[in-house]
Amino acid sequence: MHLGIDVSTYLEELEHGAGYFDGEAQVDPLDLFRMNGVEGMRIRLWVDPRSEDGKPYLAGNCDLENFLRLARLAGSKGYRLMLDFHYSDFWADPGKQTIPKAWRGRDLKEMAETVYTYTGETLRAIKREGIDLSYIQVGNEITNGMLWPVGRLIEQPDGSRTNYESLIALYKAGVRACREVYPQAGIILHLEKSYDQRIYNEYLTHMQEAGVDYDIIGYSYYPYWHGTFDMFFANVEMCKKFGKRQMVVELGYAFTAEDYIKNEHGGAQLVVSEDNLETLGFTKEYPLTPDGQVRFVEDFLKLAKQHGIEGVYYWEPLWIPGDGICWASEEAMEYTGDAERYAEAGKKKSTRNEWANQCLFDYEGRKLPSFDGYKL
Repeated sequence: MHLGIDVSTYLEELEHGAGYFDGEAQVDPLDLFRMNGVEGMRIRLWVDPRSEDGKPYLAGNCDLENFLRLARLAGSKGYRLMLDFHYSDFWADPGKQTIPKAWRGRDLKEMAETVYTYTGETLRAIKREGIDLSYIQVGNEITNGMLWPVGRLIEQPDGSRTNYESLIALYKAGVRACREVYPQAGIILHLEKSYDQRIYNEYLTHMQEAGVDYDIIGYSYYPYWHGTFDMFFANVEMCKKFGKRQMVVELGYAFTAEDYIKNEHGGAQLVVSEDNLETLGFTKEYPLTPDGQVRFVEDFLKLAKQHGIEGVYYWEPLWIPGDGICWASEEAMEYTGDAERYAEAGKKKSTRNEWANQCLFDYEGRKLPSFDGYKL
């Protein structure tokens, strides 16, 4: 088993003056991770993360330029690379898979051709830079499909989903381009809802019956939404029947439930905070403290190794708060529809960093105990 990190926002952090510290000494966190034996770096890629008048969507502004810069830096430090295609101009996740602005209005056949062409052109541009890829994700958290509405899975009254044919056509188009340009790279099928054996069995059975070509089942695991260790690893064991390698491509846990901004109008905006902790409905096996976070990390890694997981990637361990460090810009929320959804609910969502309490450094950039726990 190897360890990795997703630090897609790292260059944006540096551009805004972020500093990382081990005690009193300022450090290069990428060097420090390598000293701990962390080998992999996962980098997300958005198609065009800017508004039509050129305003950036932020959250790393993860376009091809950002990918190439970060990939070259990672390569200079000896990291193996995982490319995470979102097939969107901004965040793609279970709640939104927004079609890129330039791809709107296309039917299934046209969309599949676009996925194939875009994937191939992007990978050839990366290869021309002499960058090797160990893994490629075709889509991000596509449990409910991708490129909505064309490839969206439609839930039926009995809980099953339809429209797999469309999703599979899009996925196969992306994989075909990956195999042509980087035939040695492991292709990852990335899902969340990682406690749900019924959903995984349905989904992966459809993939198997359609002859979908992929190598690795990639999981997100955040216990707030994905259940206990027992629930997660029971699903891992069930999925072994599909004969694929398995990786955790996103992992995270909070070191505090306290916000870094107090008394902000509208209440706390962290994904996991004092304000919403009781509504998440998860079994809290570890306290949301520095000690609880390090124990969570250490125990999870032991179990992952025991269950044959190939790799574990901690998600955004360096995304500490700072001026200009946001999960989205106003323009980005307009693009995804978040602004409209919150307005309909009579709310306004903050654009600031909402993930900072999941990092392996605290709000001031000081290394937490979990940093040293994140090693084999």
